Amino acid sequence: MASGASPTPGRPGGLPSWSLRARLTLVATALLGVGVAAGAALLVVTGSRALQTAVDSGALQSAQEVAALVNTDRLPDPVPVGGEGTAAIQVVDAQGRVRAASVGTDRLVPVLRPAELAQARAGERLVISGTRIGLTGPLRVVAVPAGPAGDPQTVVVAVDFGGAKSGARVLAIGLAIGAPLLLATVGVAMWLVTGRALRPVEALRRGAASLSGPGRLPVPVAQDEIRRLAETLNGMLARLDAAGARQRAFVSDAAHELRSPLASARTQLEVAAMVDAGTPAGELAGDVLLDVERLSRLVDDLLLLARLDEAPRRPREPVDLVGLATDVVGRYAAARVIVRLDPCEGDCVVRADPGAVRRVLTNLVDNAVRHARTAVRVSVGPGLLTVTDDGPGIPAADRDRVFDRFTRLDQARGRDQGGAGLGLAIVRELVTAHGGTVTLSDASPGLVATVRLPDPADDGVPEPGIGGRRGTR
Repeated sequence: MASGASPTPGRPGGLPSWSLRARLTLVATALLGVGVAAGAALLVVTGSRALQTAVDSGALQSAQEVAALVNTDRLPDPVPVGGEGTAAIQVVDAQGRVRAASVGTDRLVPVLRPAELAQARAGERLVISGTRIGLTGPLRVVAVPAGPAGDPQTVVVAVDFGGAKSGARVLAIGLAIGAPLLLATVGVAMWLVTGRALRPVEALRRGAASLSGPGRLPVPVAQDEIRRLAETLNGMLARLDAAGARQRAFVSDAAHELRSPLASARTQLEVAAMVDAGTPAGELAGDVLLDVERLSRLVDDLLLLARLDEAPRRPREPVDLVGLATDVVGRYAAARVIVRLDPCEGDCVVRADPGAVRRVLTNLVDNAVRHARTAVRVSVGPGLLTVTDDGPGIPAADRDRVFDRFTRLDQARGRDQGGAGLGLAIVRELVTAHGGTVTLSDASPGLVATVRLPDPADDGVPEPGIGGRRGTR
């Protein structure tokens, strides 16, 4: 990444958003590509050197054979051509004159110039153009000293070098074509192999994504590291489920055990308030009775939440939302603010738990009446319930937080009539158990609580523990 470039959004340090499978395939193919490129280069160099060595060896052998004939004064004229591919043989004296030559070779002009001849006599291998002797393509030239000391001569052998260069070029072209095909084949194979190897990991991911309650991850058949990981995670999930079950059982048992003494205390306080009415003792009994009633509602809410955690799916039957809303609104005739009902036109029947829907609407109306300035409006539509008040509303940043358990905004904490922070949490749990949604929005002024329940024809309720359950436990 160039200096000053901004990193990829959502990726630490600007890492590319490639899958592990793609990265493994890319890295493996890249490493193999480096190895193949190095091997191909080495093969081309080695092959070229081998062909060159073979050419030099044949030319040198021919030159040594001719030199032996010169040394024994048995050189025939013309000079015989021994090795395959030999283009020309000349025997040149110290003055640069051609003493003998092979058939078809110039007997007047040496193949090598004086400076080149000196280099060749020193052991260098030269490459010259074949046009010097009327041929096409390059020639490889070697020279071997011969003759007596008083008459030094040089045997010059020129062989065709175009075949060796063509062979090296064919090898390079073949590798240039074959190497990418090999890399492509290996890349496809790596993609398939890594996909098969990572399939259990994807199964674990999908299993983990579908879990939001009791359940286990799928365990691969193979006895490998991924199976051990799945078994370890399932053990952790079992421990978490056991801890959650113990916590829910404790809350349920505690709430259940508290109901009896609270009911007894409530009865006694009601009697004391009636008997001692108008006296300080009666007033004290009335105040304590209010706290006991509030504590009783809290215990009932805790018990309901514990039962929802144990069995989140609710039984369903046809529920007339208009009739249910009419019954609920009728109980607020003596409320401190007006509670009005706007019934829907047409079919407003849903399949739901009537007790749960009643509890949802009651909690929302209680909350609206507690904060409204002058009026509360309840509207009913097909699969829809809305409760609107003209109170101070809730800031947008807090509209999701208020659905958490035991969450109350600061202004609610200052009210004597404020709840325990479980009403909206119960609403969300019950609505979610029906596969519906509950949202809060601005009424300008005030707040609108909107509950959407599934269509009557759609009975596809999520299975317990699967899909979108929210809320702390």
